[in-house]
Amino acid sequence: MTDEPLLTAEEAREVIEDLNRIVAPEGIQESYQLTAGGVDHWVYARGQDRSNPVILFVHGGPASPLSPVTWQYQRPIEEYFTVVTYDQRAAGRTFRTIDPETIADTLKIEQYVADAIELTEQIRERYGLDKVILMGHSWGTVIATHAALARPDLFHAYVGIGQFINSRTNERLSFEYALEQARAHNHTEALEQLESIAPYPGDEPVTRERIIIARDWAQYRGGLTAYRDNSLYFFQAALLSPEYTLEEAETIGEGNMFTLGRVLDQLLEVDFTGVTEFPIPVVMFLGRHDYTTPSAPTAEWIEAVKAPYKQAVWFERSSHLLPWEEPGKMLVSLLAHVRPLVS
Repeated sequence: MTDEPLLTAEEAREVIEDLNRIVAPEGIQESYQLTAGGVDHWVYARGQDRSNPVILFVHGGPASPLSPVTWQYQRPIEEYFTVVTYDQRAAGRTFRTIDPETIADTLKIEQYVADAIELTEQIRERYGLDKVILMGHSWGTVIATHAALARPDLFHAYVGIGQFINSRTNERLSFEYALEQARAHNHTEALEQLESIAPYPGDEPVTRERIIIARDWAQYRGGLTAYRDNSLYFFQAALLSPEYTLEEAETIGEGNMFTLGRVLDQLLEVDFTGVTEFPIPVVMFLGRHDYTTPSAPTAEWIEAVKAPYKQAVWFERSSHLLPWEEPGKMLVSLLAHVRPLVS
């Protein structure tokens, strides 16, 4: 026996890269840069058949790009859709294309929305499309919802995953869940920390420190990924990504730290409860155990909203990371509820 690993990290990356390489003659696999709002954004497109509908998937975070982690769950979806993702300004590889300080003042929700619209227009032109399917996850749902409301002509439908409806309601429900679980498990450390920020969010400023306490203990009880107290597979996946070098993967955290404080105030004011009509078909994928962006407000919202078509799909074994937790059901749900909306 030897203490040497059977595969080095680089060799493991090569295995993943080989498995994920699209070899179908009619397929598409490319990464490139498109300029939006004066910033060169890294864009990634993958699919087994370029005649399939295109999904534009707006990542969460803020500044947590999907591109280095899609290798974990996306391959089956690529048989039926071409999936386009992009690293937002100050996120992932896009963070490295520019001196971040030169765009610090542009990290506003309205700019992210303008970027998404501008990128959509270029993606339509590149692939000869009239419309794309718009999908958002977590923070990305804020951007995507605004984009759908502003430019419904660009999209066949909108799919929200970990949808934001009202940020302060989310914070309250997440805290209440964490506190309830801490009491049920007689978890002294959690109780002490949670009680130190009560009432939450309350009338005090919602600082990053208070958010971390509330969020960490909710996630400790499965509020991020169901039935787990961590999500190592998500946070470490970029280290094995075929799309990113190790150096690029290690800068993801830098982009996150650079971005969060600059968008936090706006993020805490997000409120779509006043949106009573949606201009395009809307489908919500709801994690039953999601206490990062709790699903109950989204279920209430979609029940009440008027739209050309609407559907709520519950993922009973998922929390906030449902593309990873129930990838099979995600594919089936896309085929059942979203693919027919493409005219």
